[in-house]
Amino acid sequence: MSDRSERPRRVIVTNRKAQHLYHIVHRVEAGIALQGTEVKSLRAGKVNLTDAYATFLDKNTLELWLVNLHIAPYEHGSYANHNPTRPRKLLLHRRELMRLRSMIEEKGMTIVPLAIYFSGPYAKVELGVVRGKKLYDRRQDIKERDTERALRRGEME
Repeated sequence: MSDRSERPRRVIVTNRKAQHLYHIVHRVEAGIALQGTEVKSLRAGKVNLTDAYATFLDKNTLELWLVNLHIAPYEHGSYANHNPTRPRKLLLHRRELMRLRSMIEEKGMTIVPLAIYFSGPYAKVELGVVRGKKLYDRRQDIKERDTERALRRGEME
């Protein structure tokens, strides 16, 4: 059996807004339970991460679900096509689920998908435990990025 690091990783979609809107505290890779037509739509790149988040739907169970992830219906699908925004179960070890639950019980923390990719034949989602940035934090990040760019340009000349 091959090691995870040896599997080719093909990124389908990334959440570029996440870096801008959130402080990423912790990252974790999770499997995602999909139906057949969803996998075909993913391979075609027909997925939208906007407004998607992960949550424990039931307070008593350790099942993490990805909510509001839009995977477009497969174009060549039949009556068996999937619902585009159905909740999808995330596959993690019990230890990781318990750690995530304790992290998001802290005030202001949530779980957001950062990227969806294929690791070999498996569809994976990279999750980030995040805290929302305030407006002044975002402005500070933009300011730092601009000064860094200006310094690089100054060194290049």
